[in-house]
Amino acid sequence: MKGFKFSHIGIYVKDVEKMENFYTETLGFFVTDRGLLNTPRGEVKLVFLSRDPKTHHQIVLASGRPDENIFNPINQISLEADSLEALQDTYRKFIELNIPNLDAITHGNAISFYAPDPEGNRLELFVDTPWYVSQPMKVPVDLLQDPKQLMKIVEDHAKRLPGFCQRSEWEGRMRQLMSIQ
Repeated sequence: MKGFKFSHIGIYVKDVEKMENFYTETLGFFVTDRGLLNTPRGEVKLVFLSRDPKTHHQIVLASGRPDENIFNPINQISLEADSLEALQDTYRKFIELNIPNLDAITHGNAISFYAPDPEGNRLELFVDTPWYVSQPMKVPVDLLQDPKQLMKIVEDHAKRLPGFCQRSEWEGRMRQLMSIQ
């Protein structure tokens, strides 16, 4: 599709070092660059992070988030796992680190868990399923169970939901919809 594709997100943070440590040590990002930038609002410390050797940065941490936040405009930062097992390993790591408010769920079209980063930004770590179901949809799951059993439970539930179809069928409909515009 011509035009744009999603590239990266920048987050204003209170504690750059703490956030850098979380994203590198807990989620396996690498620092690709860092430095200071003079802006009209003053000097901003920047840390560029990526997990893709072809992509300079997928996340930018920028100093300057105020201590008093009346509202966090970030709904979620979503990171796609390359397998259900990788998602489960990360979930176990979050449990071992005592990260609070873990929320393991299925959307039918994905298996996810939500968790806060050190400054309360909501992360979604997920893996797609081979199915589509109408959204929004959210049901708790036991992310610690056997992967094959978990996939069977998710599929059995998804088959009973509105819009259920194979992901490839849904993607075909989306290709058709997006080529019209």
